Formats: sequence, structure tokens, C-alpha cells
Amino acid sequence: MKNKLSATTYILLVVAILILVNILSDKFFLRLDFTEDSRYTLSNATKDILRSLKEPVTVTAYFTEDVPPEIAKVKRDFKDLLVEYGNISKGMVAYQFIDPNAEQDQEQKAMQAGVQPRIMNKREKDQVQTQKVYMGAVVSLGEQNDAIPFLEPGAAMEYSLSSSIKKISVANKTEIGFLQGHGEPATSSLQQVMAALNILYRVEPVKLSDSSANLTKFQTLAIVAPTDSFPPSHLQQLDNFLAKGGNLFIAINRVKGDLTKITGTEIKTGLERWLLKKGINVENSFIVDDNCAGINVRQQQGNYVYTTPVKFPYLPIINSFTDHPVTKGLTNVLLPFASPISYTGSSSNVTFTSLAKTSKRSGAVPPPVYFDVTKQWRAHDFPLSNLTVAGILSGNIVGSNTSKLIIISNGDFAVNGDGRSAQQQQPDNINLMVNSIDWLSDATGLIELRTKGVTSRPLDQISDGKKSFLKWFNFLLPLLLISIYGFGRFQQKRNMRMKRMEQGYI
Repeated sequence: MKNKLSATTYILLVVAILILVNILSDKFFLRLDFTEDSRYTLSNATKDILRSLKEPVTVTAYFTEDVPPEIAKVKRDFKDLLVEYGNISKGMVAYQFIDPNAEQDQEQKAMQAGVQPRIMNKREKDQVQTQKVYMGAVVSLGEQNDAIPFLEPGAAMEYSLSSSIKKISVANKTEIGFLQGHGEPATSSLQQVMAALNILYRVEPVKLSDSSANLTKFQTLAIVAPTDSFPPSHLQQLDNFLAKGGNLFIAINRVKGDLTKITGTEIKTGLERWLLKKGINVENSFIVDDNCAGINVRQQQGNYVYTTPVKFPYLPIINSFTDHPVTKGLTNVLLPFASPISYTGSSSNVTFTSLAKTSKRSGAVPPPVYFDVTKQWRAHDFPLSNLTVAGILSGNIVGSNTSKLIIISNGDFAVNGDGRSAQQQQPDNINLMVNSIDWLSDATGLIELRTKGVTSRPLDQISDGKKSFLKWFNFLLPLLLISIYGFGRFQQKRNMRMKRMEQGYI
């Protein structure tokens, strides 16, 4: 009877504790983050944004119910994130979840607000069925709204939500100028970059030839892929801008590759000589790298024409980055027809930091170049290594005021095109440019969140020894835990039997 009462008391106590934990979990949020990149820990930038809110923010999350487990996890992670946002903001962030598939009115409202569905496959009873899935949100503050169209699994969820809140809560946006008038692409040819920058900044085209141009209102000027000459007066205006503490982002083409003519030539704009006076030498040569992208080559065999992908070392893939906010989280950046950068300055008031380099098997080829797409590249074609393709010059570049200049030796890496022939650039190309302008212009720290997501760790990049260890560890650990538990239970029962056999035990 006594044992039965103890068991009942124990069960009731456990139930009471579970109920108490449930109640407390609604009021307090605690999550232990053991991930290497702290992906489940809110950044200081997000905390500052939430603590500075003057008006309440409402997040209406549109998520489809009854989806595959890997998709449902996105909803759980997003809800956990919202709970944490609500706690840190002291209730200034409220949220609600709606299933747009349940009601047609809600689906129309979601789409009108900017939340876009995706068609996904769902396996049910050994059959594959298509399903319209919503995984987005609308962030509202007063009369202002901003949509997160779709939350990709593994994407930088905190950046999407924090930047959306910042976008509608910021009163005065920092102004960024994009230089025009020297053959630079229009801002409409940088759709992906503009979409990211417009969150925190007001972007404006600017011409140095315009007498009414006021450069002092810009925190940063961007010069992207100029093709025409810079007159001395324009270069002097850039010097004046740096002398007053302004910052420059420069993505310059020193050489040009034309695959239609299969030739490569030099480009001169005068900007390269201006940079050389600052100690930055963007060399007149094509980088070739064994770690590269490929091109499709048309070949004919008899009457049959086919396309074959071949490696093209003039399209280096950069994956060697310095540990710096501009490059943090980047994995692969494609820099077609890039050139080596070297620093020749000697001023103690100026420092140069390399941001990105080629692989250990690379080289440089001076123009003019004939691109032999059938060439069989050998080890001796890559005699150089770790050539700098992006860097930062900071300090007293001109005058006594501190300024910063980021240089990248390719101007087209983030350009989409003119709209009619627009191409989607790979994410890290866009991240590199936007991160650069962020670092030059923004003090909020959101730059660190753009590449913060679930990092892919392919097995083919893990050594054979580590693969074997992980395989046997995953196989043996459950067996070991079960064995330890069984041995413990065995010892416990054995001790109980021995105790019962003792004289005087009742």
C-alpha cells in the first residue's frame, strides 16, 4: 500500500512539474546553443534593434499546415525566433500564425501582401502529390508593411526578420551614391544588390559632371565597372570626398574578356592610375585559377552538334577569405576575368588588408589573350598562389581624416544586366558587394547576419578518417548508452536483492 502511494505521489509530482514548466515556458524563453556558428543565438545588432523600438511591431506569419517534416521545422524555428524577439523587446513584437490554405480570403490577403507560395512535392501513401506551400511573413508597424516572401530552409532567418523590422522602423536612411557617367551600369542593372541595399539605405545615382551634385550627403560612393575615362576634375572630387572622411567602394575591370570573339584585352579609365597613387596596383593581367567555373563549348562530330562543359580558368572561383565582417560567412564568389591586386604604399597612416585570394594553384596572363577553350591545362600553367582579388585601404588616405576604400578587381561580379538579358547572380557575389557597402556605411551590425544560416557541410569535404569516426560513433553511441543503462539497472536490482537477504530486513 505504501509503495503504491509513493508511486502515485511520484507520478503526480512529475505531472505537476511538467505543467509548471509549460506555464513558465510561455513567459520565459531559454535556449542553449551549442552550434559552432551560434546560429540560434540572437546577435547584438538584433537586440539593439528590438530594444530601440518605439512602437509595437506585428508579425503575421503565413505557414501551410500538414507539410513534410523538413518544411515544418522552418515554422518551429521561426516561431521560436518570434518568441525570443517578443521577450527581448519586452512585448513590442507580437505575432500570429495563419494557414493560408485553410481559407481563400487569407490566401488572397497573403499574396496581396507579398507572401509567395512554392509548389512542392509531398509523398503520401506511396504517391507523390504537388502542394502549394506558404512559408512567409508580413511585418507591420503602424501603416507600414514589409513582406518576407518565402523563408528558405537553412536561410538567414534572423537577418530577414531583423532587417525587415529595421526597414519599417528606421526614420532617416543613410544615403549611398552610385557613380554614373563613365560607362558604369545603371542601378537597374544591379537588381539583387539594390533589393538588399534598399532595406537600410537610400540609393541615389550621382554624376560628378553635375554641378549640383552634393557628395557630402553620402556616407559611401560606389564605383562599379566603369569603361570610360575619368577626367582629372572627377578624380579630384573623389580625393576631396575621401579627405572629408567619405568611403569608397570600387569594383574595377582592368581587363575585359569577350567570349564571342574569344579574346581578352586591356581596359584603361584613368581610375587605375589614381588608385596606384594611393598604393593600390590593380595589375594589367588576367587571373587564371585551377579552382574555376566552366563554360559550354559547342563541338561537332560528323553531322551531330553537341555541347560539352569544360573548365575555364579565366573564371576563378574564390573561396579563400580573410576573417573580416565583409567576408564572414562567404563560401564561393565567382570573379570572371579578375586581375591581381598588390599594395605598394609605404605610409604608416594607411593600412591595406587583403580580403579575398585565389587558390594555391593560380597564375596571371597579360593581355592581349586568345582564349583557347580546347587547351589542356597543366600544373605548370598555375605557377602562382594566393593572389589578392579584394582588399581594404583604411586610414588617412587623403588628408588628415580617416576614410576607407574597398577595392575588388572585377566590376561585373554583381551585375545582373539591363533587364532584358538579366541574369541571376549567385548569392555570395551579391553578399560580397552588399557586405562591403554595409561595412563602409552601416553601424547597426546587421552585416553579420546576412550570411548567418545553416551551413552546408558536404561529406565529400570531410576526410576519410573523420567519416569513419562519425559513422562508428553514431552506430556505437546508442548501444553504449543502452549498455550503461542496463548495467546500472542490473546493479541496482542486485543491490536490492542483497539488501533483502540481509538479516533483519523487513
